[in-house]
Amino acid sequence: MSLLPELRYPTVTELVSSARALAAHRPGECMLRQVGVSRAGRPLHLLSVGHARRSVLVVAGAHANEPTGGPTLLAVAERVLIERTLRADTSWHFLLCADPDGASLHVTPAPRSLFDYHLGFFRPAGPEQPEWSPSVLPPDRLPPETRALTGVIDELRPYLQVTLHGTDLGGSWVQLTKDVPGLAESFAKSAAALHIPVETAASDAAGWPASGPGVHVMPSPGAGAAYPSMPDDARHSTWHHVHRYGGLTAVVEVPMWASDLVDDPAPHPAPAAAMRGLAGRLLEDALQVEQVLAEALPRLEGVDGPLLRAARWGLELVPGLASDWIHTPPADNTRAYVGSVDAFARRLPLRAAAMLLRVLLETGDRAAPRLERLVAAWSEAFAERFQARWVPLEHQVEHQSRTVVAAALHARVRPV
Repeated sequence: MSLLPELRYPTVTELVSSARALAAHRPGECMLRQVGVSRAGRPLHLLSVGHARRSVLVVAGAHANEPTGGPTLLAVAERVLIERTLRADTSWHFLLCADPDGASLHVTPAPRSLFDYHLGFFRPAGPEQPEWSPSVLPPDRLPPETRALTGVIDELRPYLQVTLHGTDLGGSWVQLTKDVPGLAESFAKSAAALHIPVETAASDAAGWPASGPGVHVMPSPGAGAAYPSMPDDARHSTWHHVHRYGGLTAVVEVPMWASDLVDDPAPHPAPAAAMRGLAGRLLEDALQVEQVLAEALPRLEGVDGPLLRAARWGLELVPGLASDWIHTPPADNTRAYVGSVDAFARRLPLRAAAMLLRVLLETGDRAAPRLERLVAAWSEAFAERFQARWVPLEHQVEHQSRTVVAAALHARVRPV
């Protein structure tokens, strides 16, 4: 019997319950233990399968708004138990949710539309994200979730860490801290079989070398960033913590809604002009949210919390990012890349507006209806622009699961 609940995204409580049942059913092979606590005191759980010294670490829930990782993690654990060869010389370890506090605030377990998704949206400010905090905070200020994650890495010394991420709308892609020969072919076959587009020029991996379509290898820590204004740098995140033990990290992204426009390799006729236009729209959209925030702030005196902090943090990124797009040559001249930046430019103000809306609704502020109209209009325009189609949850999970296992198998024979 599958551990997955009905076709919706499970809560952290349900993930822990399923993992506990699995450990009770196969006590000789499985163990569930607590490896830390969140800032709010929520436990962080690690499910281990197998006993070999050589290990793989799979991390779910690093971003609260990317819920596919939870059911994927359970699916991989089940597969490892069923297929003895996968655990013959490798133990598998699953961090059920890296940010349980964040997960408690993202409240769309079965979104019906992008608007529905954004009504329950939450993604913490950068310094509060477990994987990203080391890139923006000094070591003595890291949140406990980050310390728990790096502590698990220090204990296990995995040859591979796989962190399960996702995107609201777009395609699937993989980010690697070191190349894994052979992974790109397995990844492409899985995506094609499940009709999930491959995002060939994701803005998250702008300027990175590719080992195959949609499989990007992070540049070395000394290389320049594609977007100089962005405060966080993937090369200083927990993804690189495994390198001290000779390991690597694979970040597996899968979409909730797919767009068949994200893999167009054709040259864009005017990429620089397009980037300037996207920067202008980003500034205009952010200004509309900032105006609502400025109007409501006097009425929000004394109101604070992760939603408001995250909304303000997102808005603070806008001026620098827009300047990067205006003054920095495009990292890629394809239609796929410009489209990915277009999606990024829509997400940033939309997410800030969605989180601010939740604050205004909770406080009964009179500006809430105005902001709700913006969130609704922008969500609809986003879906229409990219011809969004829902990816069945079982396909999201299957593709991400296949990619996790393929990464583990290919990285196991990777030359050192």
